[in-house]
Amino acid sequence: MPPFPPLELHSVCPPAPKTTSQKLRLRLSEIFFPDDPLHKFQGSVVVLETDFGAASILPSYSIRILTVEMAAYAALASLMHTIHQIEHHPFPPISLDKKQVESLTENVVFLQEFLEGYKSPVAEGDEADPLEMRIADAVYAAEDVIEFHIIDQIRPTVSASTGSSPSADLYESLVKVIEDMDLIKKEVMLLDIDAVKDQLLLQRVNSSASSLYRLNTSTMVGVDDVMIQLMDKLNNGELSCQVIPIVGIGGIGKTTLARNVYAQKFVSQHFDVCAWVKISGQYNIKELLCEILSQTNKEGFSQLSEDEIGLELHKCLLYRRYLIVLDDMWSIETWEKIQRYFPDNGNGSRIMVTTRLLSLGSQLDYKSGLEMKVIYKESSWNMFCKIVFGEKSCPSELVKIGKEIVESCRGLPLSIVAMGGLLKKLKQTKECWESIRRSISSLVSSENDEHCLKILKLSYNHLPVYLKPCFLYMGIFEEDSEIRVSTVVKLWVSEGFLKPISGKSLETIAKEYLEELVDRNLILVHKFGKTGNIKYCKIHDLLRGLCIREAEKESFYHVVGHHSPKGTCSQRRVVIPRNTSEKKVLQAMRTIRDARSYISESDDGIVGLLPNFRLLRTLRGHEYSLGRLFELVNLRLLAVKSGGYPAQLHSSINLLWCLQTLIVSQFEEEVNAPVEIWDMPQLRHVNYYVSYGSGALHLPDPPTDSIVIMENLQSLKGVKNFKCDEKMVRRLPNIRKLGLIGSPDDDYCVHNIERLQKLESLSCECFHRADFSLKITFPHSLKSLTLEIRYGRMEDILEKVSTLPLLWKLKLFFGRFETRKWETAEGQFPSLKFLLLSSCSDLERWTMESSHFPCLEHLRLRNVDLEIPAKLGEIPTLKSVALDRCSNSTVNSVIRMLDEQKELQGEDISFKVVVTVTQGE
Repeated sequence: MPPFPPLELHSVCPPAPKTTSQKLRLRLSEIFFPDDPLHKFQGSVVVLETDFGAASILPSYSIRILTVEMAAYAALASLMHTIHQIEHHPFPPISLDKKQVESLTENVVFLQEFLEGYKSPVAEGDEADPLEMRIADAVYAAEDVIEFHIIDQIRPTVSASTGSSPSADLYESLVKVIEDMDLIKKEVMLLDIDAVKDQLLLQRVNSSASSLYRLNTSTMVGVDDVMIQLMDKLNNGELSCQVIPIVGIGGIGKTTLARNVYAQKFVSQHFDVCAWVKISGQYNIKELLCEILSQTNKEGFSQLSEDEIGLELHKCLLYRRYLIVLDDMWSIETWEKIQRYFPDNGNGSRIMVTTRLLSLGSQLDYKSGLEMKVIYKESSWNMFCKIVFGEKSCPSELVKIGKEIVESCRGLPLSIVAMGGLLKKLKQTKECWESIRRSISSLVSSENDEHCLKILKLSYNHLPVYLKPCFLYMGIFEEDSEIRVSTVVKLWVSEGFLKPISGKSLETIAKEYLEELVDRNLILVHKFGKTGNIKYCKIHDLLRGLCIREAEKESFYHVVGHHSPKGTCSQRRVVIPRNTSEKKVLQAMRTIRDARSYISESDDGIVGLLPNFRLLRTLRGHEYSLGRLFELVNLRLLAVKSGGYPAQLHSSINLLWCLQTLIVSQFEEEVNAPVEIWDMPQLRHVNYYVSYGSGALHLPDPPTDSIVIMENLQSLKGVKNFKCDEKMVRRLPNIRKLGLIGSPDDDYCVHNIERLQKLESLSCECFHRADFSLKITFPHSLKSLTLEIRYGRMEDILEKVSTLPLLWKLKLFFGRFETRKWETAEGQFPSLKFLLLSSCSDLERWTMESSHFPCLEHLRLRNVDLEIPAKLGEIPTLKSVALDRCSNSTVNSVIRMLDEQKELQGEDISFKVVVTVTQGE
C-alpha cells in the first residue's frame, strides 16, 4: 500500500488538554486530495469539537494527519519492559496493583499497535507532533510514578532525602496517569479514518534484511574517471611531497572516493607508511598526531607534549615514502599546525585532504587539487537502479517518475543512496512512487547540504516506527567513530525500546534491526567479522547530524554543546562528547532533571552530579568510585572506567534490581564480587577488563541454600574462581561467552565446560595446573577458543579442539609441545578460519596438508621459531599470513612458500604476507 501524501494539521490540533474533563474529537471524514487519484472524497471540512460544544470549521489548506512516531513508540516499549520485569522479578519484591497493571498493559498494547499501523510524514520545523508528544508524556509520567515508587521501596532513605512521593501515593498517582492514557486511547479510537486507512497506510516492511549494501565504487557509478585522476596524482612521478585536496559538498562522496583509493593494493605496495585520520570541526592536534603515529606501529607517546609527539612523527616518517589522509578538514589553521611534522623526503610522499570548502582546497594546493562534481543524470540513474533493482531493470511505468525522483537528488550520491534504500523497501507501484515524488518536490530550494539533509529526513520519515529510535540513537556516538556492534546492541537492549519477538532474544532482534538500517543505506558497514557478521559500523556525518537534530526535537536525547529546541531540562538522555568543556557539562547538569541515560566520552567522573540522576537506567562513562552508583537502583546498564581507583563491588549490588549489563574497566586491580551477584537473574552481560597489567573479577561460590537460575546471562568475562560444577551448569543454561582467569590452586571442574551446551566463545588464561590440558573438555557448540596455558601438553588440547565442528577461531598462547612438533590429519578443523599461535617456544616443526584446513583464511604467528610448511600456501581459502616478532628462520620459510606459490600461480596469488618487527629491530 502506498504512502499517503503530506497533509498539514496546524491550527486543527490544539495543545494537549490541561485536565481530564476536556475532550478532543478529531473527525477526518471529508478530506479532499485534489492531486491524488487514490483519494476520491468530497468536501474540505475538518471538525474540531470540545466539551464547550464549540465546533470550528477550518479551511482545508493542505492537511497533515497527526504524526505519531518515534518518541511515543520508544516510550511505550520501555514501559512494557518495566512492567514485565516487575512481574517476573523475585527480589527485591516490587508490587503493583494487579488491575492497574492490566489497564496499563491494555493501553500500551493498543497504542503500540496503533503506531505500528498508522504513520504519516513528520511536520517540518522544530516542533514535534502534539498527539505523539501527548502519548509520550503520558507514558513518561507512568514510568516516573512506577520508578520513583521502586526507589522508595528499595532505598526508602534515598527516596526520603530526594523528596520523592511516598509509596502510599502510588495507587492514586497511577490512577491519574491511567486516566490520561485512557483519554488518549478514546481520542485515537474516535479518529474516523477507517474509510481511508487502506490508502493511507504505508506498506509494512518485511523485517528480514536482504543482502547488505555498502557505498563503494561498484555502486558509485560514474566515478571511475575521478578515481583514475586521483590514482595518477598519487603516482605521477613528482618526487616532492604533494598535498592533494579533494573538494566537494557534503554527501558527494569525497570520503568514499578516498577510502576506495586508500584500500587499493597499489597503495600498500607503493607507500612505506599509510595513515588515515578524521579531523572534522572539533579536533585535538595532540590526538591527531598520536593517531597518525599509532598507525605507523608506534605506541606509548600519549604522555608527551604535542610538539614532542610531532617530532616523533617527523622522525618516524623521515626517509620513508608515506601517504597520510586528513579527512574532513574545516580550516587552514589545522594544516598550519601540523604540516611541519610531515617531512619532504623527495621520494614521492603524498598527503590527501578531503574538505567541503573550495577556498581551503585552493589554499592547500590549487594545482594538485581534485574538485568532485555532482554526477551526471545518466550515472545518477544507473546508481539508483542498481540500488533499487539490483541486476533487474526498472519497470517501464516507473521510469519517468523514477528519473524525476533521482533528478531531485541533485547528483549527490548520499541522497541517491538514501532514496534508493527507501524505495527498494516500498511497494513498486506508480502510485507509491508518485507520492514520494510529490514529497521531494515540496522541499524548498536550499543549499546542497541542506537539500541533502531534507532528502535524508524523508528517508527517516518512512522508516518503520520500530527502527526510528534505533536509528536516532546512533547520533550519540562520536563523529566518524568506529562503532562496535556489540556495544550498540547492549545499549539498545538497556534503553528498552526494542519490542520483544517470541522465540528471539533481544540481542538477536537488535542485530536484525541494525542490518535493516544497513540495508536501507542509513548505517554503513565499516568492518566485517571473520564469519561475515558486522563487527563495526559507521554513520555519515550528515546522517549523524540528522539524528541529533531529530532526537533533540523529540526530547529523545540531548548532546551537550548542541542547541536543543526543547531546552535541556526535559531530555530523557544526556550525551557528553569527548573534549566537552567542564563548564558546559556543569551547566547542562544543573538543568537536566531525572534523565534516564548518561553517556559520556569525557574523562570527568559524575559522582557529584548524582542527585540529578535518580532514575538513571543507562550509565556509560568514566567514574572514580562505584560506591554511590549502587544508589541508582533502576540501572539496567552500568559501563564505567574506574580511572585508576579501586572499583569494588558492594554487597548492595543486588539492589540494582533490573541490572542487565555490568562492564567495569580497571587500570590494574583485583576486584571481589559479592555473593549477592548470584541473586540477580536479570543480568545478561558481566564483563571485567584491565587496561594494563593483570587483574580479574573474583567470583565467590554461589550460596548453597538457593539456586537462582540466571537464564538471561549470556556473557561472563574476565572472571576468576569460576567453579564449573554441576550446580553452575544448571545455573547458567544460556551462557554463550565465557572468559576465565585461573590460579594454580583451584579445582575449576573444567571437565564440565562441555555441558554448557550453548557456549560459543571460551577464553581461558593463566592456568598453571599441569593436568589442565587433560581435564578440560569443550562443547560442540564452540565457535571461538582462546587458550593461554603455561603448563600441560598442547598436543592434548589440539586433539580435542580439532574435532569441534563449528570452531572458526583458535588462539593459542604459550603451552608446551612435548614432541616439539604438530602433525595434523585429514578431517580435522572442518570450519577453522582464523588461527593464531603465539609464544609457542617448544614448537619447531609443523606437518600438514592443505586439505587439513579446508576453510583457513588467516594465519597469525607471533614470537615463534617455526618452519612454516610449504603446503600452507596451497590452501585455496587462504587470504593472509601475518608474522610478528618471529625468528629469521620462520620469516625465511614464509618467503620460500610465497616464492613457490608465485611460480605456480603467478604474481596474483590469493593471499598476502605481512611481517612486523619490534621497535629497534
